[in-house]
Amino acid sequence: MKRLIIISALLAAAVSCGNNSKIADLALAENFKGEVDGCQVALYTLSAGDITMQVTNFGARVVSLYTPDRSGKMADIVLGRGSLEEYVHPKGERFLGACVGPVANRIGTASFALDGVVYETPKNDNSVNTLHGGFLGVDNLVWDVVSVDDRSITLHLLHPDGLEGYPGNLDMTMTYSLTEDNQFCITYKATTDKATPVNFSNHPFFNLGGPSVEDYLMMVNAGSFVPIDSLSIPTGEILPVEGTPFDFRTEHRIGDRIGEDNEQLKNARGYDHNWCLSRKGEGLETACTVYDPSSGREVEVLTDQKGLQIYTGNFFDGSDNDRHSRPMSYRGSIALEAQAYPDSPNKDNFTDVTLRPGQTYTQTTAYKFSVRK
Repeated sequence: MKRLIIISALLAAAVSCGNNSKIADLALAENFKGEVDGCQVALYTLSAGDITMQVTNFGARVVSLYTPDRSGKMADIVLGRGSLEEYVHPKGERFLGACVGPVANRIGTASFALDGVVYETPKNDNSVNTLHGGFLGVDNLVWDVVSVDDRSITLHLLHPDGLEGYPGNLDMTMTYSLTEDNQFCITYKATTDKATPVNFSNHPFFNLGGPSVEDYLMMVNAGSFVPIDSLSIPTGEILPVEGTPFDFRTEHRIGDRIGEDNEQLKNARGYDHNWCLSRKGEGLETACTVYDPSSGREVEVLTDQKGLQIYTGNFFDGSDNDRHSRPMSYRGSIALEAQAYPDSPNKDNFTDVTLRPGQTYTQTTAYKFSVRK
């Protein structure tokens, strides 16, 4: 699809909040002023505690996220691009920092049946399956800015009935907020006028400081995982992690077993799987921690979701750079995506992700940042 971008100094200015005097390389607001498909886009800067974060309403994307290392030095720990143009027409990875949906992850055979009707969705993954909503997922649309202040931004999007094959006018509101105890919180709400599948997630790629995620230490609070076929579609099974390279119930190095002769690792060229979280209740619970020994940075994922997709950048090859000219290198970053299990609309034994009129979809996920001395 051809996308129209108009850049104009007369458009609404970006909001810059908080004290960012210690950060010299924030993304430039003027590089994000413009219109996409007739909708205004800008860049917004939020700060709280030790975190400074920048967000654009094109795709509800996290453009930058600064946290300190063990010496107090601030650095951007997510991969991002330096301009609106680079997000609208990416040379490589499309989903950097974006909200993804309306159905995150994959839909097998790019179709699903709901209430006796078969719906066809785009084949944007291996020309067979649907990935993260399709060619025009919520990451490729401009969200309305409902409100913004020093530490939070609320965004709204109406995903119209029939777009990319999904039924229903899906009315979505999402808030990004920062807290004084160094959490980046995401809350989602959605309603619909027709039954439709909904499974949102968020897609920041974290580089905590070290050059390879294989050296990061990770814990995942999960006793089972979702195996996939050679095209990354769930087989429908749920398998125990015990005795497999997917057992991170105790913290250990990501690279310890990622190179084993294992069919699941071969299917994804490493880790790109959904872990089935060992939950105790309905609210926020710790799903995962990832620690970089070289910088001291640690991120803890808390969520009310049942699944956590962990992707170790197995398909990056260094041919694409982020806005700091850092190569997007093989296993140089990690995505931690809280969500329902992949391909749930086609798997009767997975949790039903159908949202119906009169219901409200809700989700809360938080990334909490800290430093180990």
